Amino acid sequence: MAYVETNRPLSAIFIELVNQLTALVRKESQLARAEMSEKLGELGMALGLVVGGAVLLIPALVILLQAAVAGLAAAGLAVGWASLIVGGVALCLGLALLAIGINRLKAGRLVPSRTLEQLQRDAAVATQQVRNDHGIRERAA
Repeated sequence: MAYVETNRPLSAIFIELVNQLTALVRKESQLARAEMSEKLGELGMALGLVVGGAVLLIPALVILLQAAVAGLAAAGLAVGWASLIVGGVALCLGLALLAIGINRLKAGRLVPSRTLEQLQRDAAVATQQVRNDHGIRERAA
C-alpha cells in the first residue's frame, strides 16, 4: 500500500490527483488503441474469409457441377439427379464459409472488452480510495 502523507496542502493533493488521472487516462487510451487495433485485424481476417468464400463459391459450383455431373452420368445416374447432388454439396460448403465469416463479424466480438473491464476496475479502485481518504479526514477532524 502506498504511503499517504496527511500534512500536505490541498493544492498539492489536487495537483497529484490531476497528474494521476492524466496518467490513468493516457494509459487507458493506449490500451483502448491497442485493443481496437487487434479487433480491426480480426475484422480484416473475417472480411477476407467472407470475400474468399464468396469468390471461391462461383467457380467451385461450376467446376463441381460439371465434374460431378459428368462422373455420375458416366456411372449411370440421370444427369438431373447428378446435377442436384453436386449443386447441393457445393451450396452447403459455400454457406458454411459464409456463416463462419459472418459469425466473426458480429459486433460483440469487436467491442474492446478488456479495456472496458480495466476501466471498471480503475473506477472501483478510485471510488474505494476516495472513500478511504474521506474516512481518514473525517476521523482526523
